[in-house]
Amino acid sequence: MEKQNQPPAKSKSLIQSIVGSISTTEKYKELTWEGSFEDYLKIVKENPRVTRTAFERIYDMILSHGTREYEENRETIIHYNFFDDPIEDGKDAVYGLDRQLMKIVNLFKSAANRYGTEKRVFLLHGPVGSSKSTIVRLLKKGLEAYSRTPEGALFTFKWKDSGEENNGWVNCPMHEEPLHLIPEAYRANVLNYLNENDEDYPVSIEGELCPFCRQNFRVRLKEYNGEWLRVLDDIRVQRLVLSEKDRIGIGTFQPKDEKNQDSTELTGDINYRKIAIYGSDSDPRAFNFDGEFNIANRGLIEFIEVLKLDVAFLYDLLSASQEHKIKPKKFAQTDIDEVIIGHTNEPEYRKLQNNEFMEALRDRTVKIDIPYITRLDDEIRIYKKDFNEEKVRGKHIAPHTIEMAAMWAILTRLEDPKKAQLTLLQKLKLYNGKSLPGFTEDNIKELRQETTREGMEGISPRYIQDKISNALVNETAKSSINPFMVLNELEAGLRHHSLITDEEQKKRYRELLSVVKEEYSDIVKNEVQRAIAADEDALKRLCGNYIDNVKAYTQKQKVKNPYTGADEEPDERLMRSIEVKIDIPESRKDDFRREIMNYIGALALEGKTFDYRSNERLQKALELKLFEDQKDSIKLTTLISNVVDKETQEKIDVVKARMIKYYGYNDESATDVLNYVASIFARGDVKESE
Repeated sequence: MEKQNQPPAKSKSLIQSIVGSISTTEKYKELTWEGSFEDYLKIVKENPRVTRTAFERIYDMILSHGTREYEENRETIIHYNFFDDPIEDGKDAVYGLDRQLMKIVNLFKSAANRYGTEKRVFLLHGPVGSSKSTIVRLLKKGLEAYSRTPEGALFTFKWKDSGEENNGWVNCPMHEEPLHLIPEAYRANVLNYLNENDEDYPVSIEGELCPFCRQNFRVRLKEYNGEWLRVLDDIRVQRLVLSEKDRIGIGTFQPKDEKNQDSTELTGDINYRKIAIYGSDSDPRAFNFDGEFNIANRGLIEFIEVLKLDVAFLYDLLSASQEHKIKPKKFAQTDIDEVIIGHTNEPEYRKLQNNEFMEALRDRTVKIDIPYITRLDDEIRIYKKDFNEEKVRGKHIAPHTIEMAAMWAILTRLEDPKKAQLTLLQKLKLYNGKSLPGFTEDNIKELRQETTREGMEGISPRYIQDKISNALVNETAKSSINPFMVLNELEAGLRHHSLITDEEQKKRYRELLSVVKEEYSDIVKNEVQRAIAADEDALKRLCGNYIDNVKAYTQKQKVKNPYTGADEEPDERLMRSIEVKIDIPESRKDDFRREIMNYIGALALEGKTFDYRSNERLQKALELKLFEDQKDSIKLTTLISNVVDKETQEKIDVVKARMIKYYGYNDESATDVLNYVASIFARGDVKESE
């Protein structure tokens, strides 16, 4: 019989083989530590950081993941690794907002140092889809993880209870700091002891016991004839692990319909079942301290769409931020220690500005603008996180598809440059780190500073994600999607876009789609040109021929004809046909040729051999020249006809193979691009100097 009741050993080994090591005993003991009040005093003495305020803990949590600095437009930018979401391997990573995140972290730093911002509501303000919720979600997730580490440890306490509920113990409903148990008259002595050896991090005791614990303390003090040290024997200090799901230290409040809003959701409510036990609705034991402010104590409370709150709620918010107190029904003001952070969009914030009754809230609010991303590479990273080979199975996303969609999104967010000679597309490229003639780092900084609302309007990343998804699931789509499929989806969606009702704005966005299509055409023409000219041997021969002629020209010598053996003048026509590809004018040709020879000479002195790939401008010129020489022999334009001879087809297949190898196309998307570029060639629309 005993054997029948035992779980089969096979099940245990199967679970172990699935989940791996399940030895978590030590970690569990660490997270569920319990001890006496004296044990806790020893912990505080050894590590005073366990008594940190909520603001201090969040600031330390962010710094614990490290930082890196970089220069951008003559500014030093600090990137906080925490916002890469190391906790869930980048799931909620925030891209392209380092400047704004620096402001947020500086606010936490100021609040941690008690410079005044700890008495404010942090309000993230920006357009829909600009990562406001993601930033708060990261902070909540980070706090949960940090509270489970030795560095982020914090503690609370529980009371010995005569009832059989909770195994004879009842937790402090607001997860308070255990040092609150020390009466005011004795705090100075305790603090002197705790701080006698630690000048770096002095311990302080801020706040009083919550009504529930105050009642418990008072009842026991009476029972023990005023011997408060005996009261401490009735409590156990325990490790506190923050958890949003368990409603411990992290709260979230979302406004509902105004008629159904009730301030008790924030500050708790009477437990009518317990009134019969304790005889009064003003007894703290007959009250549920389970409002969002109560349960978020020691951590963070998030207000979703905070400005939709009813006025009654706003009064609670004012005292919670300024005085760090809340007023539960029937009880005195109660101390809280938590970060209050809300987020709102543009229309709601305008309503706040225009409402004179909201002046007190405006005065207690620190607004942080969270705009859309204005750097192309960062926008691309957002979409590649959702649309990559792992997630998009069975469909190939052609090169530049995501890039072009992201480019359009960025263009809709940028303000027209005040410099007449600069286009919006050029501004986008400057912001993305590309150098353009005549523009310095200072110019780019000026471009950013002259804007008023850049990034606060435009197309949301969600709209782009939706349209890429539409293109992927479209029944007419083949095994791959290309930029035109997505751009067409983006254009079609504008007709029914719920947030864009202004026809002038829609017209502007369509014009920007044309700009993106033109840019895409230039990019793929350049790729096909380079694929056609990607014959290494032919490029080396052309380069060798050019260098021989340049050497003879600069040294006023003649060139030996490899076929006839006769000495001939340097081939000026060949040299100029290459140089014009990179816009070297006739007046500058001698300088350019001397630069090339000086460069080769310098390499020779170092014992190195010249390689055309080490000179980007020369490589580009050679590729364009070779493309010009070979395009007619390949006859790419025959692709758009129905008849392609075998020899031409073989050459086209070589080009297609290079497109697949070097640029990331598959067979279908490479064929599509070659067909598209062939149609451009057929119109004679080829830019030779991309």
